[in-house]
Amino acid sequence: MSSESPSSPFPGALSRRQWLRTTGLGVGASVALPGLLPAAEMSRVLGGGLPYSALLTQMERDVTTARRAAGPIRLNFNENPFGMSPKAKDALMGNWAQHTWYMPPVRDELTATFAKQVGVPVDHVLVTQGSSEVLSIAALAANAPGGEMVAPWPTFEDLPRWGETLGITVHKVPLDHRFDHDLYQMDAKLNGNTKLVFVCNPNNPTSNLADDQALRDFVSNAARRTTVVVDEAYYDFVTQPGYRSMTDLVLKGEPIIISRTASKIHGLAGLRIGFAVARPDIIRKLSQYVTGDPNVFGLSAANASLMDTEYVAFVRGRIIEGRQMLLDALATLGKKAAPSQTNFVFFQAGKPVEQMQRYFAAKGFTIGRAFPPYTDWCRVSIGTPEEMKQFVGVLPGAFA
Repeated sequence: MSSESPSSPFPGALSRRQWLRTTGLGVGASVALPGLLPAAEMSRVLGGGLPYSALLTQMERDVTTARRAAGPIRLNFNENPFGMSPKAKDALMGNWAQHTWYMPPVRDELTATFAKQVGVPVDHVLVTQGSSEVLSIAALAANAPGGEMVAPWPTFEDLPRWGETLGITVHKVPLDHRFDHDLYQMDAKLNGNTKLVFVCNPNNPTSNLADDQALRDFVSNAARRTTVVVDEAYYDFVTQPGYRSMTDLVLKGEPIIISRTASKIHGLAGLRIGFAVARPDIIRKLSQYVTGDPNVFGLSAANASLMDTEYVAFVRGRIIEGRQMLLDALATLGKKAAPSQTNFVFFQAGKPVEQMQRYFAAKGFTIGRAFPPYTDWCRVSIGTPEEMKQFVGVLPGAFA
């Protein structure tokens, strides 16, 4: 490809391949690894004519090599180890010119793509700077003197933390003995001052899924009295039969805000794209509290990734494979683990998390921090299958 190719979004400057090298999307100073290149470039580097599935397999090999070369394997932040879809990289480069614009057209395209995928009208969707912004603006919109919030604990901390920052009284209801939301105790905390109820399903950090009908009944009952925020960040990794998103409750007109993200299965954590799904009047209210606009590269990549069903299925399959590998290894060792429905596993180590962190760091892995009160439980994100083979290989030594 010439550096002045007419198809280049920046003629006269760097070629796409050169740009990828200099910006770190390629690996090394000479030839970028094929798996880290966009789909079109990957096909050319590998000789052309290869099916997309073969390119994804090559990508898996390359990212595993690159992650090991970069230092300790990151199994601590529930990230997608494979990175973004190759087609997302193509779209990012294809929309390069929009980086100079306010309100790039791709934002409306992404809103429409996501709305179609989840089965709601476009006016039921707000695109945000990561799903964390959905939670922060929900807290801002609900803030009122004497306001209260009800949340399980431990759970994803952003919404309770925002509530406390704003002076909202946050009732943190401990999980029950099965790591489930204690719905009876959460319901008992509801009163006339409750402005928000939060549920996270599957829950983070515990990885498990609530009983579908029990949680839906609780959410609908709570929504008769206040607004309910349902965090579905790990929706794409659930394999349990009968699991459903709560978008149907939104379509029934209930005051429910569903939070989704492009950070997990789509691998865009660093590009900050999230989604709120709610009634149009709630979407309009939330829009008043947004703190800025999502970046054009995240918008472009997310839009392409949502449509790249083969990539999504590939990542989902590999994560489930690695998840089961770790769960099986823990079972063999007689260790208790939550029934994970996410891209991470939560298991009882029987010793302080900090001690486990030191052990795995010496073996080349970083794992999650402690989540009180479960200070002897470890949260381990799922890497590539090859990484998980290495991890379970050193796992027995952690309990010696």
